Amino acid sequence: MMRFHTLRREQWIPRPIDEVFAFFADARNLQEITPPWLGFRILAISSDAVSAGTEIRYRLRLHGMPIFWRTEIRQWQSPHRFVDVQRSGPYKLWHHTHRFEAHEGKTRMIDIVRYRLPFGLLGRLVHALKVRSDVRRIFDYRRQRIQELFAEQRTCVQ
Repeated sequence: MMRFHTLRREQWIPRPIDEVFAFFADARNLQEITPPWLGFRILAISSDAVSAGTEIRYRLRLHGMPIFWRTEIRQWQSPHRFVDVQRSGPYKLWHHTHRFEAHEGKTRMIDIVRYRLPFGLLGRLVHALKVRSDVRRIFDYRRQRIQELFAEQRTCVQ
């Protein structure tokens, strides 16, 4: 029996690691890389500067259903890594590791998401029918939006 599902994505960003990490360290930027069809809104952030222990509360809509979500930053190792976990929300488990590696002025960003739905067999069926494709679609959008944002920044800097 599978304990959790895993999504792994890698992306090269043509910017230095400190700049890339600073973007992800600002929780407000999460709205910038979340698909508009989710109606994502941050409701509260427990601290001005994101670090281990910061909690973020937000809401979104998925297939017309309102979802309230609370995450906690569990690990914070600037500028190389941070981990957020769901404290409350739609998943039984959501553990998202963000890794950043510097390479010749560019940054390789690696996302590893481990997640599990509630409701046992029913949850696995819903995952196969809808959730897997939803999660992939959200991360596909995120990848595209990150490329656009960092390309825009490069253009503005020159």
